[in-house]
Order: sequence, then C-alpha cells, then structure tokens
Amino acid sequence: MGDGALSVWEKSSTARVVPPARPRKLAKVPFVELADGRLQGVVSSGSDIGRVYVSSVAAGSYAYSCSTNNNRPCGGAHGSFCNHIRALVGEAVLQYGAERVARYLKVDAEDPADAQVLTYAMTSTRPGPGDGSAAAQVFSRFLRHLAYLELPVTTAALPEMQWFPTTRAVAA
Repeated sequence: MGDGALSVWEKSSTARVVPPARPRKLAKVPFVELADGRLQGVVSSGSDIGRVYVSSVAAGSYAYSCSTNNNRPCGGAHGSFCNHIRALVGEAVLQYGAERVARYLKVDAEDPADAQVLTYAMTSTRPGPGDGSAAAQVFSRFLRHLAYLELPVTTAALPEMQWFPTTRAVAA
C-alpha cells in the first residue's frame, strides 16, 4: 500500500485503526495499553525467560504497581518506579506517542518530548505504590492477545472479533 492507499478491510472498517507512533520491538515489553485509567502492560524479566512482570501507572496520581505473573512483588519497585515501569513508559511512548501518553496520564510537563521527560515529571511528584489488583486482568488480556498469534492465517471473520456491525448492515 502506498501513501493514502487503503486496503478493502480498512475502507470497510467502522473502527478507526491508529498506527503506532514508531515501530517497536516486542521482546522487552510485549504488551502495553492505555486502559482503565492506567498505563499498564507486561514487561519481560531481564534474568528469567519464564518470568514476566505486570506493571502499571495510574493516571493523575502516578501510583505504580509491579508484580510477577504469579503475583510476587517486584524487588525494584520500592519507593519509586522500577526498571520495568520505566521500560513500560518508554514503550508506551513508542506505541502511542509522548503527547498522547502525557495527556492520558495527566502529566504536567512543559514539553513531553520523550519517555525520560514523562518519567521524570511523574517521579518528581513522589508517587506511592498503587493497587495491584488489576494485574490478573492485564495478564489475562495479554494471554488472550497471544492466542491470536497461534491462529492459522485466514481472511475469514473471527466471531469473537465481531464487535461492530458491517457497514452494510441495516438496523431492524
């Protein structure tokens, strides 16, 4: 597809598809989302291939949470953002752009140019630990996204992805 050219799927879609701000590698942070009033996602462990961390930062208060996929607390998230949360912010900026992340998290930064500026603005408010109860839901959404990678390639519709009516549907 060239500039301005849309595929048939994009032309017929009723959902707006927003491309990433910049391409990103999924090895370190395979899942990142702005949802439920938080920046949240899954971050790979640097030392154990079988371990991932579910990290989040709340909008406005910047209360943070980081724990392993089996609900053990992160050893680095005591008193400030751990490296997992910093990586999550960095990947969110790549995925959504610094301005959108700053707007969603309600970060008051003069020029939200990059992840370091956003992280500094948030940590300078000295946020405290937040509620980690959503970690299971975030990890479950991540696993559901992974399941789609195992499906065979097809152009047929997936029933669980039929949230929106087709553009030719007539209301009854």
